[in-house]
Amino acid sequence: MIMSLYSKNSLLLLLLCFLINTFLFNLCLSFEARNPEVEALTAIKEGLNDPRGALSNWDEDSVDPCSWSMITCNSDNLVTSLGAPSQGLSGSLSWMIANLTNLKQLLLQNNNISGHIPKEIGYLHNLQTLDLSNNKLSGHIPHSLGFLDHLKYLRVNNNSFSGAVPLPLATLPQLTFLDLSYNNLSGPVPNFPTKTFNIFGNPLICGSHSSEKCSESILASPLAFSINQSSGKTKTKKLATALGLTLTFVSILVLALAFLLQRRNNNRKQSILNITDIQEEDLIKLGNLRSFTIKELRGATDNFSSKNILGAGGFGNVYKGKLEDGTIIAVKRLKDLTGPTGILQFRTELEMISLAIHRNLLRIVGYCAATNERILVYPYMPNGSVASRLRGKPGLDWNTRKRIAIGAARGLLYLHEQCDPKIIHRDVKAANILLDDYFEAIVGDFGLAKLLDHAESHVTTAVRGTVGHIAPEYLSTGQSSEKTDVFGFGILLLELITGMRALEFGKSMNQKGAVLERVKKIQREKNIESLVDVELGVNYDKIDVGEMIQVALLCTQYQPAHRPKMSDVVRMLEGDGLAEKWAASHNYIHTTSNHISRENSKSQSSLFGMAMNADDDYDAHCMELSGPR
Repeated sequence: MIMSLYSKNSLLLLLLCFLINTFLFNLCLSFEARNPEVEALTAIKEGLNDPRGALSNWDEDSVDPCSWSMITCNSDNLVTSLGAPSQGLSGSLSWMIANLTNLKQLLLQNNNISGHIPKEIGYLHNLQTLDLSNNKLSGHIPHSLGFLDHLKYLRVNNNSFSGAVPLPLATLPQLTFLDLSYNNLSGPVPNFPTKTFNIFGNPLICGSHSSEKCSESILASPLAFSINQSSGKTKTKKLATALGLTLTFVSILVLALAFLLQRRNNNRKQSILNITDIQEEDLIKLGNLRSFTIKELRGATDNFSSKNILGAGGFGNVYKGKLEDGTIIAVKRLKDLTGPTGILQFRTELEMISLAIHRNLLRIVGYCAATNERILVYPYMPNGSVASRLRGKPGLDWNTRKRIAIGAARGLLYLHEQCDPKIIHRDVKAANILLDDYFEAIVGDFGLAKLLDHAESHVTTAVRGTVGHIAPEYLSTGQSSEKTDVFGFGILLLELITGMRALEFGKSMNQKGAVLERVKKIQREKNIESLVDVELGVNYDKIDVGEMIQVALLCTQYQPAHRPKMSDVVRMLEGDGLAEKWAASHNYIHTTSNHISRENSKSQSSLFGMAMNADDDYDAHCMELSGPR
């Protein structure tokens, strides 16, 4: 009997051990390791209130966060930028941000975030740009910010910070822009070696007995194109006079040497004369942009050899180049520097690309602003533009074309709805959509872009852009808005479907009448095979193509108010909400079509939404409009 009890107890013990081991095994599986960056960003999302859904696609079950909105990754799929300005975010910033160890840019300005800056932010040793301005943050500015040895740009103005200005900030070796204005800071203010420094608006420092530093505070936009004098000790008149005489003497000496060098090199062939490597002093370095010399770029492009030309247009030529460290670059050398137009285009593109940071937007590596030269340097896109690939061999398969459409739409969505102020591209076309190593769409060429406050509906300028892609209201009135970009994007979708340029496609219709009316007729008759690029053969999804045609037609409606926003376009391309939008459009589609026809009878213009006759002799290439911006 004792043995029987012993056997039963042993059996129960073994059963209990089995259950415990099973539980522990399942527990281990449930805590399988996740990407620490996903965990960090999920914690950040949980600490914030997101009324506009800006972070709605942040999925904690993702393998990596590189496809999330507001996130930019490097080639190793590591998060390098978190930018969510002007999204109405509130709540507090989680200390888990310290796990984003590769973060270079943190842009959360113009929100309603409260609480403290987590001291753990000092562990982000790669951080270069930190902008928490115009929030409701309080407490002390953490001393741990002094550990950010790579920090170049810091804005915490217009918050409610108190306490002394952290002394370690003055020791940051690369800090060039610092704005502490409009807080409640107190105590001594160290000498900051930054080019731009602002402490104004702190009553305990800049009260009735304002310190010298307050009087020397410099208010500057990070996108201002002027060099600001650093705060420092007031120079005496004697020193200023001596410095002025010295600079005058040096300038005369430099001019004399330049003249001698010019005469010496007159016998050598050069593409442009009178060029020096002296950078214009009306520019400042933005973020981590590199300032190239003309000598470097001449060497990289084999003296701007014609064999290295990647593309050409009204702006100038783009050359393929190779730097001394082996980096392949694209060098955009602007022409038309005799008047203000070329200079304005250079400054516009430099400003816009520096402001807009997104994985589907072209980033800029650096620039050169030497005498008689304006050059922009970009990463090299090995797969060229969508326009070139649609005409090249091998062609783009259907899945790649659809991915390009979604990527380009996401880039435009960021410009229109996630930038503050919003940015209108004004020249959306296949030639300006570039393809990286993985055929991901990169929206480029911001030379015609315009900033527009969210409270403004449009901007009026002289008509610029490419005929065949210009919205009818812009062509007739000069008024452009984000809806003109939507129109151009609709034309881009038709180019992806047909494989032809806008004007070539219109000419191939072989019937008189507005091209969009013909596309609508083909769509109604469900004869979409007649639109699809012959290079695709039968290798495409007929339902996908039909839906993309519907999105294109919604984007190219005559009335700007009837066109969808880019956020709606992205959702429709991803398979959400198209049926509702398409059904709603039929409430006014016939009225719109009749209105277009009446307009066409009054004015014969080129393509898409306006009359285009097959008998007319149109150039096969899209024509770029010039003139003032």
